[in-house]
Amino acid sequence: MASIVIISVLLMVILSLFRVNVLLAIVVSAMTAGLMAGLSFGDLVDIFTTSMAGGANTALSYILLGGFAIAIALTGITKGFVQFLRRAIKGRRGVMLGVIVVIASLSQNVIPVHIAFIPVLIPPLIALFDRIQIDRRAVATALTFGLKAPYVMVPLGFGLIFQGLIQEHMEENGVVLPLADVTFAMLAPGLGMVFGLIIALTITYRKKRDYSQIEPESEPSTVEEIDDAPFVFERKHTMTIIAIVAALVVQIVTEEMVLGALTGLVLMFLLVAVPYRQIEDVMSRGISMMGMIAFIMLTASGFAGILQETGSVEALVNASSGLLEGNQLFIAFILLLVGLVITMGIGTSFGTIPILAVLYVPIATAAGFSPMAIAVLIGTAGALGDAGSPASDSTLGPTAGLNVDGKHNHIWDTCVPTFLHFNIPIFIFGLIGAVLL
Repeated sequence: MASIVIISVLLMVILSLFRVNVLLAIVVSAMTAGLMAGLSFGDLVDIFTTSMAGGANTALSYILLGGFAIAIALTGITKGFVQFLRRAIKGRRGVMLGVIVVIASLSQNVIPVHIAFIPVLIPPLIALFDRIQIDRRAVATALTFGLKAPYVMVPLGFGLIFQGLIQEHMEENGVVLPLADVTFAMLAPGLGMVFGLIIALTITYRKKRDYSQIEPESEPSTVEEIDDAPFVFERKHTMTIIAIVAALVVQIVTEEMVLGALTGLVLMFLLVAVPYRQIEDVMSRGISMMGMIAFIMLTASGFAGILQETGSVEALVNASSGLLEGNQLFIAFILLLVGLVITMGIGTSFGTIPILAVLYVPIATAAGFSPMAIAVLIGTAGALGDAGSPASDSTLGPTAGLNVDGKHNHIWDTCVPTFLHFNIPIFIFGLIGAVLL
């Protein structure tokens, strides 16, 4: 039974590496897991489709955010920002990547819009990226860092939710730890991400890359390039800013991305920032932009549901517990390795925390780990695999923005680079933190 989760996740990864569509790879892997567990085709499909409902909120959020992003782009407000960047950057690739890291980081905590800024900001910058010959793998790494590191390390916005989940589920399983201690514990994997980012931007992807020599793998999107005509601030831009602020306020107050995105989208039309007659075009383009991400998140929830139904996750941990005899370094290594496999398959750090806490707390407590060390193990195992997973929004988002011309491959240009530069140092730093704390 324990082998089910390992084989199904490896199958998903291998299919993705061979350029099989990610959505199809997840569905095939989920079906394989169910059949290996002896489920009938009827039960398999029923469990898969029922479990997809767990990702419905996220999927709807991304569809609405896609429409909101298209509406913002149609007002031309991004034109002014892009022109400002062009003047300020002046071909300095390092500065450009630094700006992207900052903007992406703000999207998780200070202005919690998650991946919604990517389809608005990144496509208009593609021409600039190509002109200065920046390696888009470096951009993908910078974006994924900004989407992930802040919620791992900073207890604000999505970070407060993530660290609160760790604290809550540790307490439910008998280990009480103040939120401040959880935050301190999460500095271990967070510093691993910082180390990985520095390596990626200063060594691995430092050289120029000429994208004029790369053939598109898919049809270019309909996102228009920003022209060089002088930007003029108009009434519709004021209305757009009002809609953006309102969307952020609603999201922060209600803690629901769906309501925030819907508020912003409705206000864009009510305030006539975008003419009402364009609503069909806005929504169809929004669905086209974010629809694939939404469906992948739905299928990932279905995959997670099947793994839980088969009991293969618990079986994997129980089978691993038989190996957990010896020093704490070896025990932490096995637990983090299990966490990597689970999160790679499910594709979400937040959704993995409740599963891991139930399994990790009793094992780690019996092995003599301190409460803070247990927090490191759970948080690190949850964060592992999010970067690098074909089904994670931390990788799907950057690809959606960078592949507008069909020259950025999701697996080889986003997932593989982010896996190497983030998961490996997260694993090492989390391992050290769990042993030392």
